Amino acid sequence: MRPPSDYEAGPRMPAEAEEMDPRAPAMMICARLAGHAVIRVVGRCEDAQENSQLDLSECQLMQVPDAVYHLMRHTELKSCDLSGNVITKIPPKFAVKFSLITELNLSNNQIARLPDEICTLSNLQRLDISHNSFVALPHVACQCPSLHTLLAHHNQIIEVEATILERSRALEYVDPYRQSCTSTNTG
Repeated sequence: MRPPSDYEAGPRMPAEAEEMDPRAPAMMICARLAGHAVIRVVGRCEDAQENSQLDLSECQLMQVPDAVYHLMRHTELKSCDLSGNVITKIPPKFAVKFSLITELNLSNNQIARLPDEICTLSNLQRLDISHNSFVALPHVACQCPSLHTLLAHHNQIIEVEATILERSRALEYVDPYRQSCTSTNTG
């Protein structure tokens, strides 16, 4: 016969399983923060369905979540703000899914390159890639047929090829500089 405490409390866990993982509190906090970030992104997508302006700034994003493309599949976006995240790459499908945008803010991320598909954004008028990791002005941005404003300051851009800018049909304003930069004419 067993003592009452052993069978009333149910089966006992091995001693090593009872010890709490020292990372558990931090993991619970991270899970809670991630849950709040997901709720924020979904809420902002719902707002964009009404006003055609997707604002995902300061959402701690490392990439554009696939769920965003799904949530926005029936919405014709006019602007998209992805600033203040930690995004390193814009996927090629971004330009396909959001083909009607006129303004794109990618500032304050960690982007060093734009996909070639960006030039298919025929309505894009304003592009902000400032405070990123570009070492040169993206050639593809200068191929956007309606782009008239390109902000690219506070990158690692040290030279700008004037011929690239000259080939752009609509580009009126370019700000690629931080402190001191030089323009080179390769033509």
